[in-house]
Amino acid sequence: MLQLDVHQLSVPEVAAQLSSNAVQGLSEHEAKRRLAQYGPNELPKPKRRSFFRVFLEQFRDFMVLVLLGATAVSLVLGEVGDAVTIILIVIVNAVLGSLQEFRAERSLEALKEMSAPTARVRRDGEEVRIPAADVVPGDVLLLEAGDKPAADARLLQATELGVEEAILTGESVPVTKSAEWVGRGREPISERKNMVFAGTTIIRGRAVGLVTQTGTNTAMGGIARLLTEQAAEATPLQQRLEGLGKTLVWACLGIAAVVVVAGVLRGESLFHMFLAGVSLAVAAIPEGLPAIVTIALAVGVQRMLRRHALVRHLPAVETLGSATVIASDKAGHSVYISRSKPSVGPRAAASVVR
Repeated sequence: MLQLDVHQLSVPEVAAQLSSNAVQGLSEHEAKRRLAQYGPNELPKPKRRSFFRVFLEQFRDFMVLVLLGATAVSLVLGEVGDAVTIILIVIVNAVLGSLQEFRAERSLEALKEMSAPTARVRRDGEEVRIPAADVVPGDVLLLEAGDKPAADARLLQATELGVEEAILTGESVPVTKSAEWVGRGREPISERKNMVFAGTTIIRGRAVGLVTQTGTNTAMGGIARLLTEQAAEATPLQQRLEGLGKTLVWACLGIAAVVVVAGVLRGESLFHMFLAGVSLAVAAIPEGLPAIVTIALAVGVQRMLRRHALVRHLPAVETLGSATVIASDKAGHSVYISRSKPSVGPRAAASVVR
C-alpha cells in the first residue's frame, strides 16, 4: 500500500507505485496474492458479548459490591429478609443495565450495513463484481450513482462526480470530485478532490478509481481503530457514586467500630457488640440507592429513544445531562463543557454516547 499522501501524486505515479495497470486492472492471480498479503478489505469486528457476560459486568460497580457484602453479612446474622431484599435490588439493577446495553450493542451492529457488500472492479481487462472484502490495493474500481466505494481510491476518471462524504467529514453538501486535481500539501480529507473514500456514497456521475488503501488502512478504518483503542472512562455519575459508596462504607465502619469499643468499655460481651456493630453498618448502607439511580436513568434512556437517540450505557445519560455547551465543527471534532469537568476532543463526544 502507498505510504505517501496519494492525493499529491499523478495518476501514472500512483499506478507505478501500486504496480497496477490503470486500464486492464490486476490479474486474478495477482489479486489473490495481494489478498493473502494485505488481508480482507474489512473493518475490525468487535467480539460479540453474550447477554450473560454483559449481565456479569454489571456487578463490577463498587456500590453493587458493597451491597453483595451486606447481603453476605445479613445472612450470617440471620437477617434473611434483609438479605433477600438487597439481592433482589442488586439483580433488578443488573438486569435493567444489561438489557439497555445488550439492546444498544445489537443496534450498533446494524451500522456495518453502511459498508458496500460488493464492488465492481476490472480484472484482466474485464468488469467483474466481487465481494467488497476481496478488493485489494491496485484494483481498478468502477463507480456510478448509488454506489458506496468499497475502499479508498485515487480517481483515474470522473464524469460529473458528486460524493456525499458527511459520514466521514461532516460536509452537508455533496463534494464535486476531479481526477485532474492534484494536491500540493497535506490537505485534509474534505479537500482531497481526486480521492473517494470507503463508506461514502456516490450521488451523481461516474468514476473509475485505483484502490490505494483497504481495510483498517482506509480513512474510515482509522476512525474504527480509534474507537477500538479508546480506553473506557467512568462517567461523572459513576465517579460520584463510587466516591459516595466509599465514603458511606468508611463512615459506617467507623461508626460501627465506635459502637463496639464503647460497648466493650461498658462491660458488654465483645461477640454481642461485634454483631451489633455489623448490624448497624449493614442497616446504614442505602441498598435502595443503586435501584433508584438505575430506574431514573432508564426513564431518561426511554425518553431519548423516543427522540431517536441511542445510548449504550445508562450512566451516559447523566453525562449528557451534565453538559452545558456542546460545540462541533463539520468534521466532528467537538468540545463539551460540563458542570463538573470540561473535556475536549473526540473522546469527550464519545463519552456522551458511551
